[in-house]
Amino acid sequence: MTAQITRINPASLHQTPGYHHITVVEAGRTAYLAGQCPLDGTGTLVGPGDLELQTDQIVANAMTALAAVGAEPQHVVRSVIYVRSDDRAALGAAWQRLNASALAPAFTTASTLLGVSQLGFTGQLIEVDLTAALPD
Repeated sequence: MTAQITRINPASLHQTPGYHHITVVEAGRTAYLAGQCPLDGTGTLVGPGDLELQTDQIVANAMTALAAVGAEPQHVVRSVIYVRSDDRAALGAAWQRLNASALAPAFTTASTLLGVSQLGFTGQLIEVDLTAALPD
């Protein structure tokens, strides 16, 4: 059975900048991706201190991970974006770059954007955690 994904914004809740407050998956299998980091295939951090380059590497890594389980960005049902910053402009820049990428459909679902004080790798500025409802 193919999973049916419904995204909802109740009228009484605030307007969102592109994501939905609620995502419902009726049936099917689920994939939980590890936090996607801005590392290349050799495990080297891409673009230390450069949010745009790191975001682009995360998009590439997430697309590869989704494809490995037969999923695409529109199958994502939950995302959490971690940005190493307390600056709203940096958080907004990360959100905008992700939403201008091939991964953009993933962020129309239930999404959370967080500013954090530290991530796992020295120089790392962003990490993206995705959950996908897998197609048959």
